[in-house]
Amino acid sequence: MTNLHGLKFLSSRYLLVVLSALALLLESQSARGQERIDTTYYFTASQLPDGTAFLPAPPDSGSPQYSYDLAQYLWGKSQRQGARAQQAIDEAAVDIREMARQFSPAFGLAITPQHTPEIYRLVLNSVLTLRLAATKVKEHYMRLRPYVQLHENTLIPEDEQSERTQGSYPSGHTIRGWGMALVLSEVNSAAQDSLLSLGYEWGQSRIIAGYHWQSDVDAGRLLASACFARLHTSKAYLKQLRKAQREFKRLYQRP
Repeated sequence: MTNLHGLKFLSSRYLLVVLSALALLLESQSARGQERIDTTYYFTASQLPDGTAFLPAPPDSGSPQYSYDLAQYLWGKSQRQGARAQQAIDEAAVDIREMARQFSPAFGLAITPQHTPEIYRLVLNSVLTLRLAATKVKEHYMRLRPYVQLHENTLIPEDEQSERTQGSYPSGHTIRGWGMALVLSEVNSAAQDSLLSLGYEWGQSRIIAGYHWQSDVDAGRLLASACFARLHTSKAYLKQLRKAQREFKRLYQRP
């Protein structure tokens, strides 16, 4: 009887271990599934505003605008120290998860696929859609980046080779940063000032890092704003925006 009792005990214990392991596996798979948020573009590049049709051409050398670009480049070099330099390095990020992490304090909530899936889905799809508009303009002008034209180093040397052959005008990083600020401001309008301030500095960071001229950054903001307006003609964008707003209201007002 003792042996039989022991066998029953071992069997029960083994079953408990198996069930526990299965539960952990299912939980892990569920968590990974929540992290997988597919990209859905709200428009194709050809459906977005054409920057070659309304953006001014990059400043010609010898023009007052180009002199301002040079002055701003020197200003940027003067900022390559301390906290502002580190900020410029951090804001070179193009990964949406990392961008969301940096925008979270200004937004008022941690933006992650797990914690805020609807908000994250909105910024992921919106920012990647906005960025599509830059390619045609970049290829049209193929403007040299400051560090290439002036034969100087940047604040982020590991990116120099890959960025060297890509057009400088307009700034794609600026489109991402300014675009994310605009989109998140629609979700939490009370944080708009903080978000737009961060979005603005995101562009200025590209000047400080030595990768863009001021006119590249200015054009990036203008193109992002034009494409942001176009987003509001997308039923899919408006539907996702409402989901994100409801999610924010539920999480932000939670006791």
